[in-house]
Amino acid sequence: MTTTKTVQVTANPRTPVSAPASASGEAFRAVRRRERRALAVLVVVALAVLVGFCTIGLVGNWEYALGIRLRKVATMIVVGYAVACSSVIFQTVTGNRILTPGIMGFDAMFVLIQTLIVFFFSGLTLTTTDPRLLFACQVVVMVVFASALYRWLFGRRGRDLYVLVLAGVIFGTLFSSLSSLASRLINPNDFVVLQDTLFASFNQVHPGLLLLSTVLVLVMTAWAARLFARLDVVALGRDHAVGLGVDHSAVVNQALVMIAVLVSVSTALVGPITFLGLLVANLARQLTGAFRHRVLVPAAGLISVIVLVGGQLILERVFSLNTALSVIVNFLGGVYFIALLVRESRR
Repeated sequence: MTTTKTVQVTANPRTPVSAPASASGEAFRAVRRRERRALAVLVVVALAVLVGFCTIGLVGNWEYALGIRLRKVATMIVVGYAVACSSVIFQTVTGNRILTPGIMGFDAMFVLIQTLIVFFFSGLTLTTTDPRLLFACQVVVMVVFASALYRWLFGRRGRDLYVLVLAGVIFGTLFSSLSSLASRLINPNDFVVLQDTLFASFNQVHPGLLLLSTVLVLVMTAWAARLFARLDVVALGRDHAVGLGVDHSAVVNQALVMIAVLVSVSTALVGPITFLGLLVANLARQLTGAFRHRVLVPAAGLISVIVLVGGQLILERVFSLNTALSVIVNFLGGVYFIALLVRESRR
């Protein structure tokens, strides 16, 4: 007769954890340290750039000159954060790091709206119309267009990234073609006025519009902050998100509405800056090594502020305002976009 002994093993709380668990915990802490270090460096650099922009070359009446510069800084912060936040979230819901909301034709639509106003009325109408009314009309038109298009593209499961890209290219080409046709038919003097409005400018922003834009961006920021945790799961893909209990369609629809408002506000406020979002969103991922939106969005916003304020500082002190800031940003962003395409093609 064989006797079977049952041995009960009691875990000793002092027993060290296994090597894989320890290594995993150390890697997690290393990632968090990298995130905090990257954010701290970005905050310091952003503050240095802001102080430099507000003080370098400040002569004459300090109170008057500083007030003008602070208004420019506030505008660049609002626009930069709106572009950064919308770009990071858009790349999450589309699952692609080389796409930004600009692919949907927002910039081309802004140009078309400005061109049609000059075409049907005159350049004088564009410059003398109440800027708040013009701003409201542009934002409403772009938000309605984006919301309708996004819901059509993502409302059904069969829609995918390729349809999104195709629709964006088609609408962008259509808007650009209509703008080109209308611009050839307008008065040359009106065309000069139109050209001045088509480049992003932070020099003459209406204080009322800046306040309204700030309120809208803050509201969208609060809304987005409530979705950050679910967006982290959405970034894993639709199947994984649904498997983890996240309502993928609801999160994506909310995100797309936020993106439409943020992009519309930033574009209507200062004009289009095509490649800024692509540049700052990808740099934020590379510098922080993070996937969490509560880290990516602030990092992208800080990088956007550094790029815009630093670029404006160089533009004013080195180039003496002989070119537009959007030209420099789009050039750098275009080069970075090509580099991303080349790197992705080699994988």
